Amino acid sequence: MARLGTGIGWRPKIADAIESLPDVGWVEVVAENVCPDHLPPALVRLRERGTTVVPHGVGLGLGGAQRPDPARLAALARRAEALEAPLVTEHIAFVRAGGPGVEGPGVEGPGVEGPGVEGPGVEGPVMEAGHLLPVPRTRDALDVLCENVTIAQDALPVPLALENVAALFTWPGEELTEAEFLTELVDRTGVGLLIDVANLHTNRVNRGEDPLAVLDGLPLDALAYVHVAGGVERDGVWHDSHAHPVPEPVLELLAELCARTDPPGVLLERDDDFPAAEELAAELAAVRGVFEGTARGAGGTRV
Repeated sequence: MARLGTGIGWRPKIADAIESLPDVGWVEVVAENVCPDHLPPALVRLRERGTTVVPHGVGLGLGGAQRPDPARLAALARRAEALEAPLVTEHIAFVRAGGPGVEGPGVEGPGVEGPGVEGPGVEGPVMEAGHLLPVPRTRDALDVLCENVTIAQDALPVPLALENVAALFTWPGEELTEAEFLTELVDRTGVGLLIDVANLHTNRVNRGEDPLAVLDGLPLDALAYVHVAGGVERDGVWHDSHAHPVPEPVLELLAELCARTDPPGVLLERDDDFPAAEELAAELAAVRGVFEGTARGAGGTRV
């Protein structure tokens, strides 16, 4: 995977602040929020000074039952080419259900297929979740995900890496742990991994999962880069808000990950309630300090 260093999520509201930040090796943009034919001038200026830009998709829904939309794949490919990106990233999630080729709810009646009812299937409406929903860690779901990932890889001009997501619940009947699920996904498709340590912390609080066990079981040689973000706990539930400072437990997980491998890059995500430029710089410096400090402690260096 490409060497990236320390970066930050590019958002229009903090574009000026990002341009003034020292030592930003790269930025990540939400792919669906940029037009390849009309890139924002601030983003163009970053590209002209040699800053790497990685498009980060949120709409493919590779964990869904349907095959990836060719138009969405083509749009992501165009953004990768326009930004001269070394890779693109997406999520291990589903974001919609229904539509062509998917049967509607089982309802008894003529010509409608339901449990124990014969008849042709009917197409249900497309329902957009507006959220990145977790994929059940079952072998059936893994089979579908692997097939969809392979289709996406064939349609993209650069390597693809996928991000683990945060969740509020665990699906019943799951057959694999997070690490087992991700390991088999990588083994079967060769896809890269974008590990979000903030999401590992979220799942620790909300689902009782051990993030260190996940890190110990991951195929870290497939690591593309790492996400770090802030959140807040309310009434025992961790909200992955991307609108709060990065808490110490997330920085500790970043250190644990860096102690196990040499990540190609780490990126700070901030999507709302943006702080002043000085605070943003201080938060990025804290992330960089963990990233680079772990390397020095291990006798290595990172750029």
